[in-house]
Amino acid sequence: MDLRLAFFYVGFMTASALGENSSSKARSCSDVRQVYSAKGFTLTGVPQTEISGRHLRICPQGYTCCTSQMEETFSNLSRREFEGRVKEAGRSLQAMLNAQHKNFDGYFLDLLNKSERSLQDVFSKTYGELYTSNAKIFSDLYAELRHYYRGANLNLEEALHEFWTRLLERLFRRLNPQYQMSDEFLDCVVKHAETLKPFGEAPRELKLKVTRPFIAARSFIQGLDMASDVVRKVAQVPLSPECTRAIMKLTYCPHCRGLPSVKPCTNYCRNVMKGCLANQADLHTEWRSFVDSMLQVAERFNGMHSMETFIDMAPLKISDAIMNMNENGASISSKVFQGCGNPKLAGTRSSVGEEKKQRVKVQSEEKEKAVTGLGMDKLVSDVSGKLREMQLYWVQLPNALCNDAVTAGPSSEDKCWNGMNKGRYLPEVMGDGLASQINNPEVDIDITKPDITIRQQIMQLKIMTNRLKNAYNGNDVDFQDTSDDISGSGSAMGCPEEVCPGSSGRMIVPSTNKPNLYGLPNEKKQGVMGAGSHSHSRPHSLLLLLPLLPLAGMFRR
Repeated sequence: MDLRLAFFYVGFMTASALGENSSSKARSCSDVRQVYSAKGFTLTGVPQTEISGRHLRICPQGYTCCTSQMEETFSNLSRREFEGRVKEAGRSLQAMLNAQHKNFDGYFLDLLNKSERSLQDVFSKTYGELYTSNAKIFSDLYAELRHYYRGANLNLEEALHEFWTRLLERLFRRLNPQYQMSDEFLDCVVKHAETLKPFGEAPRELKLKVTRPFIAARSFIQGLDMASDVVRKVAQVPLSPECTRAIMKLTYCPHCRGLPSVKPCTNYCRNVMKGCLANQADLHTEWRSFVDSMLQVAERFNGMHSMETFIDMAPLKISDAIMNMNENGASISSKVFQGCGNPKLAGTRSSVGEEKKQRVKVQSEEKEKAVTGLGMDKLVSDVSGKLREMQLYWVQLPNALCNDAVTAGPSSEDKCWNGMNKGRYLPEVMGDGLASQINNPEVDIDITKPDITIRQQIMQLKIMTNRLKNAYNGNDVDFQDTSDDISGSGSAMGCPEEVCPGSSGRMIVPSTNKPNLYGLPNEKKQGVMGAGSHSHSRPHSLLLLLPLLPLAGMFRR
């Protein structure tokens, strides 16, 4: 009985539909033909008037202006257009990140180059042959700083320690030219420097001014690089077959229905986009944490630990160190000889100590002036503003793709394409992310199968955020092989040295120790010139992110 009723119902609906269509003249497909031709497709086989739509596989099977071939052609076109819009949005974000990378990288390296040129100019005039004969020591220091900034697996404290050690050996030989000093004797000199402090407080002060800004700068530039790479890889994620069907139904099924001028309902578009971009939206949590950490690290470029402070003061601190050793050369030499013994005499050689002491002191006093600029402040302000703009990118992307240029807008809620015909769209809009699409009426998604590529990028964001948090606290970290590193998702905040100076471990180390090498024991090498302390800056509360305005008018067809 139920089966007979079902057949009766189907027959009744079919007869009603046929009767309705026979009572009126079949609608013309001229508008659809015009659009189809404008897209570059041939009109061969395109109906002049509506035909039965029983052959359609995606669009509603009512009367239609589309053949099977046209439906397939429109489906391929809708997929290409959607992928193009997503990639264009990604390119816009990449361009923003790359521009900030270029600005920051260029400014930072320019400051470093200016510091080196300043040192060369002043030292060649002030110290003459003493500098020129040992210029490689100074150029090597700046080369190591550049390598560290570029992400080399380099211990910043050890690089500074090596510089002061080499400088000490050269200056001690020069202060005592009458002696022939072996490598063993010079090693003894270096060991006694820990207590004698031949360079005064300059090594400690320089280390304090170098470590935090360089750790912050390196992590920051690496963060910009990583973010751009994440956007590039996510933009290449292909559409699923279910999403391809939904995009076709959204964009070109109204054409097949004979309604090419009717735009989709806004909420209908949003449900399709939220379903198609569900995996991308899952980036939001880690992306926002990453941006927050980048903004915190940017704080390290201002104030007493700023890069510009180091650039201005580095040559002066090194000059102070040389002057201190020249002025106290006799006392230092006497104490070293007491502890290490007297080396062999090398023969009759004249001493240049007194001449240098006088000349160095005068020149160093003339140099005591520091220059501060606002260039870094403006740069940090600009990049921080751009970072805030992109903070909500992944969850705002569906709305950006459903702007007024694409959808009918709120004023036409009763006259828009709802997926079946022209009329109001009733289903509610889904939330963001894969788990929220379980009841999405437009895109059939298996929420138990997340996209592998996007999951990998989420892990990369976690790792980089972890490292940025370390850098914010002055903890040195290793940036080698970040694409394969999946071990950094744990806690990374640590604590400043003045709060818990004894803290150490595989993930958190004191601020000037060897960079973290994940999975290896912590290595610590004590410097010979004295250890420094670090001040702890208070993180500011972050502003809410501005809307993603640049995408608002991007996708007009």
